[in-house]
Amino acid sequence: MQKALEIGKKSATGVFQLFIGVAGSTLIMAIGTLILVRLITPEEYGLYSIALIPAYTAILFRDWGVNSAITKYTASLRVENKEENIYEIIVTGILFEVTAGLILSIILILLSNSIASTIFSRPEAAPLIAIASTTIFAEALLRATQSSFTGFERMELKSLTNICQAIVKSTASPFLVLIGYGALGVILGHTVSFLISAIVGLVILYLTIIRKIKKKNPQKISITKTLKKMLHYGVPLSLSWIITGLLAQFYAFMMAIYCTDTVIGNYQAATQFATVLTFFTIPVSTVLFPAFSKINPKSELELLQTVFTSSVKYMSLMLVPTTVAMMVLSKPMVSTLFGEKWRDAPFLLTLYVINYLFMIFGSLSLGSLLMGLGETKTQLKLSLINFLFGVPLALLLIPNMGIVGLILTGIVAGIPSICLGLYWVWKHYKVKANVNSSFRILAASTLAATATFLVISLITYTDWIQLIIGGLTFLATYVVTAPIMGAINQADIYNLRMIFSGLGIISKLINVPLALMEKLSNEIYHNP
Repeated sequence: MQKALEIGKKSATGVFQLFIGVAGSTLIMAIGTLILVRLITPEEYGLYSIALIPAYTAILFRDWGVNSAITKYTASLRVENKEENIYEIIVTGILFEVTAGLILSIILILLSNSIASTIFSRPEAAPLIAIASTTIFAEALLRATQSSFTGFERMELKSLTNICQAIVKSTASPFLVLIGYGALGVILGHTVSFLISAIVGLVILYLTIIRKIKKKNPQKISITKTLKKMLHYGVPLSLSWIITGLLAQFYAFMMAIYCTDTVIGNYQAATQFATVLTFFTIPVSTVLFPAFSKINPKSELELLQTVFTSSVKYMSLMLVPTTVAMMVLSKPMVSTLFGEKWRDAPFLLTLYVINYLFMIFGSLSLGSLLMGLGETKTQLKLSLINFLFGVPLALLLIPNMGIVGLILTGIVAGIPSICLGLYWVWKHYKVKANVNSSFRILAASTLAATATFLVISLITYTDWIQLIIGGLTFLATYVVTAPIMGAINQADIYNLRMIFSGLGIISKLINVPLALMEKLSNEIYHNP
């Protein structure tokens, strides 16, 4: 248990550093988006979203799992005290990513006119698609450097590149829209942000990591041999991502064909609010990958089980109430920040975030576990199952239900692969979530949402007042109901304090609700 706490403490530090980056970059993006959506029309925002679809589709065929291989082998070689071999891993990975990204960018630029006219029936989108294509190359360089940072557990450096990208995008895009460039301005800001952050990331990587490890490896790099090793690990994993990504892009193409630009714009506005949940999901999934990579399942099976179960429970304690609060407060949130013109966004947001609730079963930790243990072929099979369910559902629901059909397809199609994946890890490693605890967390969140709904229903004030009062009501109710319903106990409070103890002032802030929960828990279980 002590080693589990040590891993948790190390992971918490990494999560916190990434949380700062994700929260900081998301906050900056949110401010930029807030300004942007007040300057741009829903039709222009929809056109911008459509123009990104080809680039995001092409990106699926760029990586081939090399970025994950960089993280995997960097983390494992550090544990084995073989840092002299890391240099060739990083250099080979970056060269592969940049070469593949450049080739795909050129191909897509050449095809931009045909895609805009033939597939989307929107010839005006051709220059936007061409400009967006350059992000394939820039994103390749950025992700390779960030994978290196993750492997070295230098999460603060990854956060720095995220914040850099957010600053550039959030200033450039609104400015270009303001001076009259519309959707073109948004695309230009998006593209430039990736280029600049990629260059910054590469410079930081060289100065902080490459220059030091290069001295330990004076031998000539065997790029072919190293790349073969990385692809052997990464290709099955990449195929699973390609299948998943193709499914997402298939949804996007169907959306572009059957939905108007205005509806698509409302949907994109709704998903902007859902990025608040990435404050937690991205840091956790990123940090769990190297954490699981360090565990030997043959000799440390009990440790693996403890880390998995704890990761599900402690992240559910934060993520489930956040998701439920977003659902009940969607209307005042959207109206306060984006204005009244995004009329469909609140309902779409409420429906969209339902998918995040599957985390109570371990869906958030499952992918990191399989990658960390090298079970990439299993990940591939699960992605294929998701694809086989997703395509027919999309063909049935999207033409008939539009954006609502798109969201329902994403929710329903993922359930079989989640269930089978969780069953597989239980069968082979006896790893599972504490379902009883998960349902208690969901129940406490539901009670908090009910209280919040009743309170804001009685308030006739403006949306921003409803948002503030509703948010405070939800937080207060959850802090009280969680210990009462047994969603959190004294052992959990002790473990959370230990895990977050190295975060300075943040640990003191976290201790405020923990202290209240601890007091309530003592009253309930020691003073019947």
